[in-house]
Amino acid sequence: MKSTERRDPAMGATAKRGVVAIARRGDRFLAIRRGRAVAAPGRVCFPGGHVEPGEEEREAVVRECREELQADVEALACVWQSVTPWGTALSWWTVNLDPAAELVAHPVEVESIYWLTLEELLAEPTLLEGNREFLLRELEKGA
Repeated sequence: MKSTERRDPAMGATAKRGVVAIARRGDRFLAIRRGRAVAAPGRVCFPGGHVEPGEEEREAVVRECREELQADVEALACVWQSVTPWGTALSWWTVNLDPAAELVAHPVEVESIYWLTLEELLAEPTLLEGNREFLLRELEKGA
């Protein structure tokens, strides 16, 4: 089995692995609008991507933030796991981002960068469903 895959007992098959970065500034979450040339173009979501062969999740979330936003982050904790409808096993990581960091969108992967409240994200019609599910869990916990 490749290191970018794992056996998901619920699916009975090998699943691809990905990571999602959850960064906050006060009551606002870091979100992006995906570029037009990537999967789910124009959709709003948290930064993230696939786990490369031989890479740990913690390393992947740091790398993805650097690639998508030129941001150096510290991976803090995996706070949730989910599986997408297409079979990718996602690990949702809180990350620490320097408050003074200047974010720069990757010219292909990221169309826009936002800092949005929970309510603004939930009201966003183009929000990816997995992100909505995560945010509803946060709302229940009293985010």
